[in-house]
Amino acid sequence: MLIKFILPSARCILLLAALLAQYSEPSQATPYPAEYWARRPAISHVSLSPDGASLALLRITEKGANPVIEVYPTDDLKAVPFRVDADPMEIVEIKWVDDSNLIFLARQQVRKMVDGFNEGVYEFRIALVDLEERKIHGFNERDPSLVSTLPNKKNKILISFAEGTSGGVGAKLQEAFRPRAYWEFDLKTGSKKLLIRGKILLGNIDFDGDGNPALARGFDLASREYLWFWRPENTGEWKEFYRQSEDAFEEFRVFGLDPQVPGNLIVEANRNANTSGLWSFDPDTKEFTELLYHRNDVDICGVRYHSNEWEHPNLVSGVMHCKEKPTTEYFDPSEQALYAHIESLIPHAYYLRVAGRSRDGQTLIIRNSGPNDPGTHYLLHEGSLQLIGAERPWLDSGNLANVHYVTYAARDGEVIPAYVTVPKGNPPFPMVVMPHGGPFVRETVIFDEWAQMLANNGFLVLQPQYRGSKGYGQRFYQIAFSNGGQGGYKMQDDKDDGVAWAVADGLASSDRVAMFGWSYGGYAALVAASRTPQIYQCVIAGAAVTDPEMQVNYYRYRLRGRSKVEQLRMWDDSVAPINEVEQVNVPILLIHGTVDQRVPLDHAKKYRRALLRAEKDHSYLELKGADHFSNTLFFDHKLSLYSSILDYLSDDCGSETATSAANKKSISARDAPQL
Repeated sequence: MLIKFILPSARCILLLAALLAQYSEPSQATPYPAEYWARRPAISHVSLSPDGASLALLRITEKGANPVIEVYPTDDLKAVPFRVDADPMEIVEIKWVDDSNLIFLARQQVRKMVDGFNEGVYEFRIALVDLEERKIHGFNERDPSLVSTLPNKKNKILISFAEGTSGGVGAKLQEAFRPRAYWEFDLKTGSKKLLIRGKILLGNIDFDGDGNPALARGFDLASREYLWFWRPENTGEWKEFYRQSEDAFEEFRVFGLDPQVPGNLIVEANRNANTSGLWSFDPDTKEFTELLYHRNDVDICGVRYHSNEWEHPNLVSGVMHCKEKPTTEYFDPSEQALYAHIESLIPHAYYLRVAGRSRDGQTLIIRNSGPNDPGTHYLLHEGSLQLIGAERPWLDSGNLANVHYVTYAARDGEVIPAYVTVPKGNPPFPMVVMPHGGPFVRETVIFDEWAQMLANNGFLVLQPQYRGSKGYGQRFYQIAFSNGGQGGYKMQDDKDDGVAWAVADGLASSDRVAMFGWSYGGYAALVAASRTPQIYQCVIAGAAVTDPEMQVNYYRYRLRGRSKVEQLRMWDDSVAPINEVEQVNVPILLIHGTVDQRVPLDHAKKYRRALLRAEKDHSYLELKGADHFSNTLFFDHKLSLYSSILDYLSDDCGSETATSAANKKSISARDAPQL
């Protein structure tokens, strides 16, 4: 597909929220088999060389395979690519260093069992791909973090490693403040030079393009305060510019330099407001000088940097808020005009991102994703927009479901935001409530594989942003624990009241409702299984916290400051599913990975033993070699997971639908098209 591209003149465009579409749509005759949803993306990590002459991507060539690197000339995307395979390691990230070199990060499972809480089974290595010599240079550094590609230093990158032990003081701090050691790494020789070794007081550091320390964070043990430092240009002296008590819940985050006010920083802060805003901050006077953007309904959810990171590194060009969908309000008219014009060209444009841009600004890589687009990559080169490829080409956009942002009132009057994924056909639909994990995280639904898979099989999916969810201000977040933990109480009511809303609105059938969740979402599903009056026909609990006290004890000694208040108030008072087994009154499907480092397998085993003693109706699935996180769920894991979920909803939950019945007669795995 070729589309002529003409760069528009700069103009201001207000981004408007999309209108909700009608809930009724033509029915889909046959859902996709579980195998289609189990496949990992065919392509990912598409990136552009600084000169715009080459693009690189990761490609999975067949089911169950690991990704390989492919490099194409941007002048001919049909050319035979240069391929790199890291077998037996799995390549998980690639990044250009200069016009002819890129580095990749690879991982390999080195243990059969987890090595303690949050200590997984993988180790990581970095390697260099030299495109001129067509060679790969591997390095022995274990578990490095890439800090910077140092665009102004040829063949050099910055890497860092954690300092101290997992049980030390540093491990108890917020991650952005934990001390690290920073090294300049030579990609040609494999040697490294220590630049700075972080300490508790000043330990987590940001660098400029020349590898000079510029900003830093630390912790004052005496005053129990988090600290921020800057180092004025052409000086070697660190100056403190902000401090905040470790007990404070308000946000403070530095995004970069203020392009309009030399010497000022762009920061996120609450400043006693319920929701966070974007400010210009003078580090010299330690003053907030101008409020740049603020909303009363939601926090900001980040910034958008300039699309040309080679010429304008870390240049803030807009602020983002996430409600109906991620939306950017631009400060830079040229960037706003660029994105507005791209949006007019891309099919199903929803969440657009310039994933790479050449130094001269003339060649771009663009990625789009949204409810009707699982991810598609485009190349803008020599005035034309060309399709690079879709991440999931086997999923047709016409068979994907629309997502609507809604609000409803909980029984105590609290307004609960939610995302509703609506299947094809006419309501009322069978319904799955799918609460996010965390619980104290922000969720913005763009393309959700699980929700789309369920909707494709005829289920209405509700993803409630229950109290405690982040992004809606400090009050909404803190009411989940400020007066006692609400897990199993008001947080659970928020989910159940979403069912009542959907039924009253004619969207869902009250006799065909299930809950499915992972991590905290799995916890919520188990709580739902023991509630009365009972509104669910079954629950599916993945990687569930079944015993909150046991879970908190894994990390209780690490807690301090606001995280201690949050975690202990929440979990010491909330419902414990392990103590509610006798009250379970619906069938349960219990799922857990065997190497889960975040919620260890003992949770599932302990809960299952209790189910067996109480003679409760349940099924159990272990995912061998799966960790807690989605990037450790491979094809076989997901095929087993999705098949089990769909079969359970159809056969054991009393919620069989026309489409779930049709799924049993749908395309078989052997008939599915190959990647």
